[in-house]
Amino acid sequence: MRPPDSQEQAVAVFAALIDPTRRALLNELARAGPATVTDLARRLPISRQAVAKHLDQLAEAGLISSGEPVGRRHPYRLEPAPIRTAQTWLAALANRWDDRLTALERALDATANPTPDQGAT
Repeated sequence: MRPPDSQEQAVAVFAALIDPTRRALLNELARAGPATVTDLARRLPISRQAVAKHLDQLAEAGLISSGEPVGRRHPYRLEPAPIRTAQTWLAALANRWDDRLTALERALDATANPTPDQGAT
């Protein structure tokens, strides 16, 4: 299996984050650190089965991983790399828009304030 490119990784992150329950799970892991399915189900108003389903989707997007098991307990923890990849992709997109907006601003300024060599009409 080949590693995803940055755009594919960003899409996977955005798809995972579209669901408010998955965002709540990530927030809880960020706030309190690694936790098991049972721990998270106790803290949030959803069932163990729903927590497990959402954790699977977060893991598929690379946003969390399962730590070393302690007995039958499998703690999940955040994985920051996919979020950084999505941030980098968004920043590149924003830079392209910034460049276009700057060029538009310059063109509008040049039209509104022609220099003497451009000749006023």
